[in-house]
Amino acid sequence: MGCAVADVYKPTNERLAALRHEAQSFEHGEGVVRDPLKALELYCLAAKYGDITSQYSLGWIYANGRGIPRDDASAAYFFNLAAKQGDLPAQRMLAQVGEPGGQRPECLARLDALDFDHNGQDIVAKASPDHRKVMALVLKLAPQYGVYPRLAMAVIRAESNFAADAVSPKNAQGLMQLIPETAERFNVKKPFDPEQNIRGGLSYLRWLLAYFKGDVMLVAAAYNAGEGAVNKYAGIPPYAETQGYVKRIREIFKRDQHPFDPSVTEPSPELHRIANRRMM
Repeated sequence: MGCAVADVYKPTNERLAALRHEAQSFEHGEGVVRDPLKALELYCLAAKYGDITSQYSLGWIYANGRGIPRDDASAAYFFNLAAKQGDLPAQRMLAQVGEPGGQRPECLARLDALDFDHNGQDIVAKASPDHRKVMALVLKLAPQYGVYPRLAMAVIRAESNFAADAVSPKNAQGLMQLIPETAERFNVKKPFDPEQNIRGGLSYLRWLLAYFKGDVMLVAAAYNAGEGAVNKYAGIPPYAETQGYVKRIREIFKRDQHPFDPSVTEPSPELHRIANRRMM
């Protein structure tokens, strides 16, 4: 079952361009609050999947200490990635910062740590055989929906703790706790069937990721409270349950951003209002 996210989920060229554009916005504070660390995270995700411009931008950021401590070794690492793809400016910069060392930059190491074959076992470290069956299903199905297996496992852990027969007081059912309306929306006929339930939950996660443009905290809040509540409150609703839920997902998934397919749905019309509220 050694199936890494890096192997099974590769963003399209369009998504890489979108990641790069978003990173540039946070790097320069264009339409959002300037956030060098957020820019670094987004550039790093695009660079991991071969985006030359992002690789060069990371080299430049590290070489010049733009919002982060200067790190010539990391600069050389990213310039070298771009140079190997034939980028002439990166080749020239590589000559200035020196050859890359053997250590992988921290931002890439954090992404590597999300690969399921590296750390999926920490979620189900001493799992029962039934839990391992769920894990195998997630590893098989999540890539088909463009969802990181670790995010799906975080939702299952928070929703049902792997109980396929779980039912909530609100009649949410199965591993991913689909309410009847959501089950119908995503064509789940047997909500207590593990595969059907996981497929329904993954379909909803894929939709939410596109609707909230990969913002994991908004996606988690919407999975718990509904996208309407997130739109209404322009962010995570002020419900103790939802706020605790988002925290649990974040503790397991450990990332704020997730790749998404913009062709799935139009983004939330409230994203601009949410961004403005965060800038306040």
